[in-house]
Amino acid sequence: MDRIEAIEMAEESDHCIRPAEAFSLLGNETRIKILETLWKAEEQPVPFSRLYEAADVTNSSKFNYHLGKLLGQYIRKTDGGYELRTAGKSVVGMIVKGSFNAHPQPDPFEVDEPCTKCSGQLMARYENEMLAIECSSCDRGHGRYSFPPGGMLGRDNDELLTVFDRRVRHLLNLAQDGVCPECSGKIRSMIEMGEIETHDAEISVRFVCQQCNHTLQAPIGFTLLNRSPVVTFYRDHGLELADRRYWRLPWCVSDDCTTIRSVTPHSFDVALTLDSETLCITLDRDLNLIRTRRIAL
Repeated sequence: MDRIEAIEMAEESDHCIRPAEAFSLLGNETRIKILETLWKAEEQPVPFSRLYEAADVTNSSKFNYHLGKLLGQYIRKTDGGYELRTAGKSVVGMIVKGSFNAHPQPDPFEVDEPCTKCSGQLMARYENEMLAIECSSCDRGHGRYSFPPGGMLGRDNDELLTVFDRRVRHLLNLAQDGVCPECSGKIRSMIEMGEIETHDAEISVRFVCQQCNHTLQAPIGFTLLNRSPVVTFYRDHGLELADRRYWRLPWCVSDDCTTIRSVTPHSFDVALTLDSETLCITLDRDLNLIRTRRIAL
């Protein structure tokens, strides 16, 4: 399903209101204030009196009008008061993430970790709600992934990079599990051959949502980050894989460590070397782990 089909399905469904109508319901400060009050409430449902007080509206008829517009689509009424529906949570979540109202434009800054190819200076650049890690010397891309504007606020550069690393891992973990990180729709994966823009790799896996068409792409090695043989291999060498930002791992940002084992069907070998030992992992075309071998050098 492509994006046009998804929109058309939403417009034609008996269970949905038209997207234009859904967005038009948000075009009022009082309604946004109601949603924010419900979002911040420690306990739900929230009584009418508390909502009315937080909205700071002097005219009760006006408040009731705006509250009524949100009912059904963004909030629900219960015996104890009002609470957010999933759509309401999504709207306030987008505001909190800064997608609607925050547009930070920080200058590029140095990353205190070397390039995996030439050991040159890595730089972090933020543009169009995407954070990219790239080498200033050889231009190797170490990944470019979405990062909400709100995540840029109130953090120093080191903390920002740590959060970015965790977010990217989370996004790709969801995609590997077949769940779209944007809409929770079904994800399908495919192996692609050819240079990709965000990494220095010609063998990659692309994840595409069948519902919203959201796409993620990464070198094949990235899918090994949480595999127990890899975690154990690093731990046996005194390293915690979870503590190493992904762009420090050559097999996560390139296909330097990946070779094609067979073409029909596809299978791959990924070789990870630490000290005087190599862990060789064989993956099938669906990136299932077939075999692991540890080889002393």
